[in-house]
Amino acid sequence: MPGFVVRFIGIIGVLAVSLGGCASSSVVSTQPLAEASTPYALDSGDQLRIVIFGQEDLSGEYAVDGSGFISIPLMEPVQTRGLSTQQLETELVAILGQTLLRNPNVSVEILNYRPFFILGEVNRPGQFPFVSGMTVQTAVAIAGGFTFRANESDALITRKRNESIVELRVPANHSVLPGDTILIEERFF
Repeated sequence: MPGFVVRFIGIIGVLAVSLGGCASSSVVSTQPLAEASTPYALDSGDQLRIVIFGQEDLSGEYAVDGSGFISIPLMEPVQTRGLSTQQLETELVAILGQTLLRNPNVSVEILNYRPFFILGEVNRPGQFPFVSGMTVQTAVAIAGGFTFRANESDALITRKRNESIVELRVPANHSVLPGDTILIEERFF
């Protein structure tokens, strides 16, 4: 009987470890993401200023909607999710050149970035406007500061990268990007 119990416990242990690995739907990394080398990717919540030179009626401010499109008058909705501003300019030039204008000249500028979110041990968790150059510390300051139980040394950032979600444990002085979700965890001492 003792041999059976030992084998049973061993099998349960192997199953627990295997299933624990399956439960994770994201990657937790200790390495910083290479955000400096990649251009900013547009997504839902970004507000853009698009100037189509010589076409004041088509130029204006456009918000990227929940499905990742912008709607410009006289054009079909344009998919912007995942594109940089340079790529969107190229896309708009191609569309306008085929349909409405000869040799269009287009400029795309980001007016307002999508908000960031902060959860956990801060005084006012929630959604806040992104500020250029933001770090975890400045995000916490915007959210009213740490609670007395907060782990102030690091945070967990959840970030969308292409079609995957990445979680990254970072120090408090790490940069935050638009759309990030920051979790300030509770300290245990």
